Amino acid sequence: MVDVIPAPLDATADGNDSFELGPDTGLAAGEGAAGTERWLRGTLGAATGLPLAPRDAGADDVVRLSTDPQVTRELGEEGYRLTVERTGVHLVGGGPAGLFWGAQTLRQLLGPDAHRRAPLPGGRWRLPLVHLRDSPRFGWRGLLLDVARHFMPKEGVLRYLDLMAAHKLNVFHFHLTDDQGWRIEIERYPKLTEIASWRTRSKFGHRASPLWEEKPHGGYYTQDDIREIVAYAAERHITVVPEIDVPGHSQAAIAAYPELGNSDAVDTTALSVLDTWGISSNVLAPTDTTLRFYEGVFEEVLELFPSRYIHVGGDECRKEQWSESVTAKTRIADLGLTDEEELQSWFIGHFDAWLTARGRRLIGWDEILEGGLAKNAAVSSWRGYAGGVTAARAGHDVVMCPEQYVYLDHRQAPGEDEPVPIGFVRTLEDVYRFEPVPAGLTDAEAGHILGTQANVWTEVLEDSARVDYQTFPRLAAFAEVAWSRLPGPAERDFADFERRMATHYRRLDALGVAYRPPAGPRPWQRRPGVLGRPIEGPPPNR
Repeated sequence: MVDVIPAPLDATADGNDSFELGPDTGLAAGEGAAGTERWLRGTLGAATGLPLAPRDAGADDVVRLSTDPQVTRELGEEGYRLTVERTGVHLVGGGPAGLFWGAQTLRQLLGPDAHRRAPLPGGRWRLPLVHLRDSPRFGWRGLLLDVARHFMPKEGVLRYLDLMAAHKLNVFHFHLTDDQGWRIEIERYPKLTEIASWRTRSKFGHRASPLWEEKPHGGYYTQDDIREIVAYAAERHITVVPEIDVPGHSQAAIAAYPELGNSDAVDTTALSVLDTWGISSNVLAPTDTTLRFYEGVFEEVLELFPSRYIHVGGDECRKEQWSESVTAKTRIADLGLTDEEELQSWFIGHFDAWLTARGRRLIGWDEILEGGLAKNAAVSSWRGYAGGVTAARAGHDVVMCPEQYVYLDHRQAPGEDEPVPIGFVRTLEDVYRFEPVPAGLTDAEAGHILGTQANVWTEVLEDSARVDYQTFPRLAAFAEVAWSRLPGPAERDFADFERRMATHYRRLDALGVAYRPPAGPRPWQRRPGVLGRPIEGPPPNR
């Protein structure tokens, strides 16, 4: 059997024989294969200690890499065919991305130790003889990482891009701004990094916890850091989608530039970067000053991120200050709007038109449906399926990321041992049985489902070990949902997935991932006495 995760489209093993890589094994790269050749030589070369020198494609003992229009027609740009014979290997991609995903499968077939950074003594590198075809179900296979609540240094982000690539995920949703911190350098607005990028202390645990970490927390990425992250991702065929949250989740920005807030409703000069969790009532003022400021922000963001999609948040925007603000009320009247919901729709619509004029597409959380959805906007459906269904039926594109299935900060099991338990219990099997396409859509409506995404929010994830624990192993199940053409949720063979996970845990060990073990957290992974917010019972299926 082929213990690959995510499962391929089809695979046929040819007996128990194998092809063994050795000191004389070479790489032969055809057109479109240079990037994968470079990655294989660097990554597998480090793990195996083999030189994997350039060789002629016609020789034996060669791993041949190429792209082929026939594979493109059959399996798409991200599809590939892998053939392992006694004399060598032929990996053919529908395009450079497909070739790269095939290289991830090749690495898995070599065994867990192929995921290490240096060779172990006595290692032998055998590939089973196999004929394998593969292609993804969805074009958007995403992971959101929240670096605003708890900052993740650049090296940690690069590591997560490698982990995404190993699981054939191809969209990195980079949540860069929130009430608790601003994480990207904007050269024309230096106070965003001088003031908004750090807070004086942090709540430890859920916001109802009495515990505080009484030390400053912060950090940001320079523009060169961002360029490096984007380039590193592109080498791995991952698109980085930045999120700059407007008009809510903006207290950090207002603390740096008080004129952005509703200064006729509250004293915005007295605000600081939020040090606890939850939804701040301090939101952006609907003024021309605010619009021009964020146009300046987005101008620099567009220079740094080539992604077609730019995420603007749009979620959880509290309206109390707008209700009290004469400026906001005047804007509503001048625009002929009905209420604050339509005012938020106008705000999002402004940036929808602004981004469209520059060849980009706005995407936002499903609250942007309220008050009327902007003309060209796509929707991240997080509050269940309903927002995605509404958007798809209205002809808008959707990324499905319902919290009751793919919010990986939610706890993985019941019981007191789970560290800082948040939300509903979402087990490995629950994630494996997630179906991204809502029931009841027509084929045309279902065609608007771009794909799916798992979200990792970091309010209670204070370091990379906590991020690892919450993310893995469930991200492996999510990756199979996003990539593989699985049957309906009830018919999925979770027992077979668990069997393949036995090997995959060893890969995660080799990669240094601090995942949750199947039997429960290790002693050092627990957080006794730190308050969470568990929600009992099954989540709503809305």
